[in-house]
Amino acid sequence: MKKIAALAICLSLSFGLIAAEKRNTLPKPEPGQKIVPAVRAEAPIVIDGQLDESVWKGDAVNGFTQNDPNDGQPATEKTDVWVAYDDQALYIAAFCHDSEPDKISGRVGRRDASLDSDWFMVAVDPYYDKRSGYLFCINPAGSIMDYALSNDVAEDSSWDGVWKSKVRKTEDGWMVEMRIPYNQIRFPKQDEYVWGVNFRRVVMRKNEVSSFSWVPKNEPAFVSRFARLEGIRGISPGRHIEVVPYTVGQGRFRPAESGNPFETGSSFLGNAGFDMKVGLKGNLTLDATVNPDFGQVEVDPAVLNLSAYESYFQEKRPFFIEGSSLFNGFGRGGIYLNAGMNWPNPRLFYSRRIGREPQGYVTQPGFVDYPDRSTILGAAKVTGKLGGWNVGFINSLTAREYAVIDNQGLRSREAVEPFSYYGAFRAQKEIAQGRHGFGVMATGVMRDLDGNPDLSGIMNRNAFSLALDGWSFLDEKRTYVVGGWIGGTRVAGSPLDILRLQYSPTHYFQRPDAGHVAIDSEATSLAGWGGRVQIAKQSGNFLWVVGLGALSPGFNPNDAGFQPSGSDVINMSFLPVYQWTKPGKVFQQAMVGMGGLLNYDFSGNKVAEAAVFIGQGVFRNFWNVNLEVVGFTETLSNRLTRGGPLAASPAGYQGTFVLSTDSRKNFVLETSSSLSGDRQDGAGWSLGGALRWKPNTNASLSIGPRYIKDRSEMQWVTSVGDSLMADTYGRRYIFGRIEQDIVSADIRLDWSLNPRLSIQAYLQPFIAVGRYDRFKELARPKEFAYNLFGDSTSTISLTNGRYTVDPDGSGPAAPFVFGNPNFNVKSLRGTVVLRWEYLPGSLFYLVWTQNRADYAEPGDLRLGRDLGNLLTAPGDNIFMFKLSYRWNM
Repeated sequence: MKKIAALAICLSLSFGLIAAEKRNTLPKPEPGQKIVPAVRAEAPIVIDGQLDESVWKGDAVNGFTQNDPNDGQPATEKTDVWVAYDDQALYIAAFCHDSEPDKISGRVGRRDASLDSDWFMVAVDPYYDKRSGYLFCINPAGSIMDYALSNDVAEDSSWDGVWKSKVRKTEDGWMVEMRIPYNQIRFPKQDEYVWGVNFRRVVMRKNEVSSFSWVPKNEPAFVSRFARLEGIRGISPGRHIEVVPYTVGQGRFRPAESGNPFETGSSFLGNAGFDMKVGLKGNLTLDATVNPDFGQVEVDPAVLNLSAYESYFQEKRPFFIEGSSLFNGFGRGGIYLNAGMNWPNPRLFYSRRIGREPQGYVTQPGFVDYPDRSTILGAAKVTGKLGGWNVGFINSLTAREYAVIDNQGLRSREAVEPFSYYGAFRAQKEIAQGRHGFGVMATGVMRDLDGNPDLSGIMNRNAFSLALDGWSFLDEKRTYVVGGWIGGTRVAGSPLDILRLQYSPTHYFQRPDAGHVAIDSEATSLAGWGGRVQIAKQSGNFLWVVGLGALSPGFNPNDAGFQPSGSDVINMSFLPVYQWTKPGKVFQQAMVGMGGLLNYDFSGNKVAEAAVFIGQGVFRNFWNVNLEVVGFTETLSNRLTRGGPLAASPAGYQGTFVLSTDSRKNFVLETSSSLSGDRQDGAGWSLGGALRWKPNTNASLSIGPRYIKDRSEMQWVTSVGDSLMADTYGRRYIFGRIEQDIVSADIRLDWSLNPRLSIQAYLQPFIAVGRYDRFKELARPKEFAYNLFGDSTSTISLTNGRYTVDPDGSGPAAPFVFGNPNFNVKSLRGTVVLRWEYLPGSLFYLVWTQNRADYAEPGDLRLGRDLGNLLTAPGDNIFMFKLSYRWNM
């Protein structure tokens, strides 16, 4: 507990290193920069979409320029915009003239839904740092979106401001009024202000996007090219304080289990708490929560994962989503042309670690009541801008969790998750209006493992990471940029825990032919470093990006973050791209690129080498096409044997093709397909599609079936010790041929009665079947040399679901046994959510979630039978309501 408190205090003191706010003189206009005047409103402005106030009778700004479809040409429809202000808010009015008003497209959708509709958008940069700001959008039906802007071109839809808007259609267009309170956008206090501002308009029937302050499509910039908003004076940012109390109830219903006192068929839960948001100095916002409800509304999709690494799932809890772009953007500042190119990009902070399912296990027999998530006792975060620094700071405490065991009426409990602290700190400084920048990020996890020997052997006592990132544009026009990051991780725990970590898939220190790593059974900590640097040309028609990255063998961010694959990698990549931004005879716009990548481990073994081709285009009829082809050469794999020696990885190829029709139509079709193969008889293909139907302006239905067929000769099964296998260092590494079939569908229904009341439904049937045969063992490292069981003198037999293998018949090798790995995983997951924003910022949710699963008939796919088994499988039904009320102080 003392260590946790000390860490919280130390991270809090880091704010003392941030420079204080300074009042700057007004910046001078840049050559060619447009000016937008703001007029003080002398009388109240009623937000009704009428534009009948006197403040809207003055001169408007107009003169929009197309981004699409004809980049650089004047907009085909006129747009007039006015800006006003008073002591509390900024006001924007717009008249969107339209030569065919009966064709104005206004779809109804819930907040932040990206609808195929006409739109009017306002972007403001109240700090005038030319890097960040806010974007407010409204369509002719009154549906709204809002975003936080960062890194000049990045948009974060998780930010939800509380602002007012109204639209009204006329005989020759539609009108907009907006009121944006100062306490929602935040800015430093000055006597007079200059802000950045821009306006955009979308005319959907023409696929036309136009901007007031235009930026060519081949120049990756947005906020840095805003117009100047002048004339605002005598106002104050104000203090923003709001409290949102809530109550939640949940009922869970699933079949009772005979004799199990924890599965009686139903259970009920209730809870109450409150969230608080406080505007601090400058643009900082404190979010705190007491007795929080961190259940997510939408279920995670079903996946089949046969790798050694965990699956990544998106964060869906609002507290952690809002403001997450500052953490997620670590290492990407200034670099807009990001290319993965087989780089295992680690996330230093992955918020789904907080409150996840307990990681411990039960050692006693009996029926078990196991918690499905760790209770978050409280959480707080500070995000925003202070003294030219973008800052973010998250703290959270999770409770010690227990599993309750009932053994013939005798109750006991075992700890399965310790009391824990999670923290993350991020600060980023931008220099010369974003031409240069640097930042720092730190994370910490501390667990109270005292008195829990079982947990101390499987969990780290503490884990820390510290990293720096930065970027610098190399020329005045910001065409060339260099950026990247470097940092380190350190975890500590008991010798048993660190030994487990060394054997884990992230590290595989036990590899017998890896001279640069070794098992240390006495170690109580593990440390490593990582980093990546990229140089890019990202303006003009010809673009390119070069990357060099490395993760040392001991690098491990997984306590607070997420790493998709193992460490011990050096990655090099180069991707040149050419883009056409002007319409041609076939394409409205297009891009092609071809590059390559190389991966090595720290012993110098080449573990990946590939050539990459990408092509993207928009046809003149506004159909979209994407093509990606990867050809990889024969290399070595230090992961295939899962801690064993190097194995040969065959040359092969993989290609994907996606084609989608014009999104403006009532029926929109997207098809996707893939094809892959290698020189060791591996092959696969997939075919999928999604049909979206928009029967009217407030509803849409999407059905997306998908079928995947895959065959691999070298699917990991297990390993067994055998001192006779000298060539493979005393172990047998067992593989099999797998034939996989995956049938799934994503079905979504969106129905909005109005922009504040909506119903969404999601359903995912999922069937995955795997059949194994041709079991074999690795005969020699670094070669395609395998001993097939059943050939020569070896034998293999299947009895009662278990395989028995005698690798040399009458020879001295001992037989061994492993389970039949065939599977037939069937899952049906669905959610129905009613969302009602009955007052601005006040919400009512009603949710029904259902899960069904079945595992019968492993290795045998019969679609009709399997669907029948799935639909008749016992269901787990959860009904939940949540009511919150926003109290603005």
